[in-house]
Amino acid sequence: MRIELSTAAGTPGRPNEDWAATVLPASGQGGGLVLLDGVTPPQGDDGCVHSVPWFTARLGGSLVELSGSRRDLTLRDILAESIRRTADTHRSLCDLSHVRTPQATVVLARWDEEEVEHLVLSDSVLLLESPAGDVSAVLDDRLDRVPAEFLASEEIADARVRNKEGGFFTAAADPAVAVRAVTGRTPRAGVRALAALTDGASRWTEMFREGDWAACLGVLRKEGPEGLIGRVRTLENADTDRTHLGRGKAHDDATAVYARL
Repeated sequence: MRIELSTAAGTPGRPNEDWAATVLPASGQGGGLVLLDGVTPPQGDDGCVHSVPWFTARLGGSLVELSGSRRDLTLRDILAESIRRTADTHRSLCDLSHVRTPQATVVLARWDEEEVEHLVLSDSVLLLESPAGDVSAVLDDRLDRVPAEFLASEEIADARVRNKEGGFFTAAADPAVAVRAVTGRTPRAGVRALAALTDGASRWTEMFREGDWAACLGVLRKEGPEGLIGRVRTLENADTDRTHLGRGKAHDDATAVYARL
């Protein structure tokens, strides 16, 4: 088994709000990965005294623990319990009902000798490669289906579509959001490799159209996560007229995990 991980902050001097870890049980059987992309709040009150990195570290830590120790729980169960645990650590200090309470996208994968389980919530992506080299992308495309006018400003998005029916969902303070996640299982023999990308890393395919998901996984296989992120940074720096970047961030936090099973 080969597992590689790399992350890069989008802005020098600003905390990286992505978080990732791998799970390798002491038994040596199977493994797993956790990838979170913290949602950057707009300037102003979000009802919480804690930072987004504080939130992702606590949520991620719980996800790692439960993924490795509770094989009896589904990934949705693990996400719900981890959200509940994290909320309990700061509900006495913070207004967790605030629409901008700290939150994150989530990718989980867990495998053993029998199968590979996966879960995706919001706009990070999981790639699965078959022994034949075919690559499938597991996506939660709710955000892509939201009408553009609802995303024209943070205020409109918060009021109309953030963690609301007909909109998109992230892991915040409500454990019930776990049922919204995209989940599935694949026979272990049908997966040769997998990769998880925050949207800062998936820009290579989704924003700059440098190659499809199979080509993206090929970059990860040959150059590793650091190589993919480096390619994204080069493309961002070259897009001086913002042909591809549009109104997006010049550089976003970017994280990639690659696992060759």
